[in-house]
Amino acid sequence: MSLPPILYHYFRVPLPYAQTLALQERIHQIQLAARRTASHKDVLLLLQHRPVYTAGRRQTEDDVADERRRLTNMGADFVPTQRGGQLTYHGPGQIIGYPLVDTARWSPSMGVRDYVCRMQKFLNLHLREAHGLEPSPSDNTGVFLSPAEKIASIGVQVRHRLTTHGFSLNVTREPLPWFEQIVACGLADVKAVSISTAKGTEVKVDQEIPGLVSRFGQLYERDMAPLKTSREGDMGAAILALEEEAESLRAWAVSPRT
Repeated sequence: MSLPPILYHYFRVPLPYAQTLALQERIHQIQLAARRTASHKDVLLLLQHRPVYTAGRRQTEDDVADERRRLTNMGADFVPTQRGGQLTYHGPGQIIGYPLVDTARWSPSMGVRDYVCRMQKFLNLHLREAHGLEPSPSDNTGVFLSPAEKIASIGVQVRHRLTTHGFSLNVTREPLPWFEQIVACGLADVKAVSISTAKGTEVKVDQEIPGLVSRFGQLYERDMAPLKTSREGDMGAAILALEEEAESLRAWAVSPRT
């Protein structure tokens, strides 16, 4: 029997990180409950965040306390997470992808290494085909254009074979001043770059979505279909509620206050 399509949804307004984390957790619980009858949906959420720095699960509050104070004073949020990896930044001008999928649906069941490897290959393919950019091999997780230039990050969590968190891809120049305030992912000799800086021309986030959706389906060997919020019950309602909340918030900081 063929697998159902992965449903994708693109949020057009940058989202607050903590509430988006809660949405992922809500969808995870919905999937876990529905899996008993094999009626659960696999989902890909695509979005931008309001400016936020996030810490990985191996970083304690004592490790990040000083950074939390410094970075929030610059106008960004700061949120500890349970994903892999270390301190990083998310914000407008950067596409975030949160695949919420059941790795047991593939045959054989997809392991975490294969899942992450496909994610990296999918991002590499997008950069090559959509923009003529050639990723550089690296021993570090993520996508690099050279040993000292990182354009995309990957950090995932898998519980009960259901995935959360995912990837981020720098599209415009807007995220770069925020990255300059930290040692992102613990890589002191690496700087953040974007599609726009690498090409020397402005690229818009919205233009990236169709290609990313198509190539995600290609690398994970699944059909993709738009998520219809009106047909998805509690999950659709939770997505709409977060969109409405994001639209009601005040403007975010455009650049760090230094």
